[in-house]
Amino acid sequence: MTDFKDRERAEEAKFAHDEEMHFRIHARRNRLLGQWAAEAMGLSAVEAEAYAKSVVQADFEESGDEDVVRKLLGDLVSAGTEISEAEIRSALDAKAVEARRQLMGES
Repeated sequence: MTDFKDRERAEEAKFAHDEEMHFRIHARRNRLLGQWAAEAMGLSAVEAEAYAKSVVQADFEESGDEDVVRKLLGDLVSAGTEISEAEIRSALDAKAVEARRQLMGES
């Protein structure tokens, strides 16, 4: 009986760890994506940091990535950049890989 309880606790701990890691990777990806977009818009370092934080916050509006893509696309178009939705989605994928690498390097 103890072995079963120990295994159950271990599985719960692993699940919690995996979910936390997923959240951290997602948030880091959004911050990196915000910095990428800020650079494309020509924002200063201080403005870029604030913008990156706003991209992280935008992800809490709805599940999935559509809220982030919509925010970036709107902001980039307003800033007069020539970046398409496909380029944003490509950057989203690239920044996800970069975020995962960064966080795995920290562990």
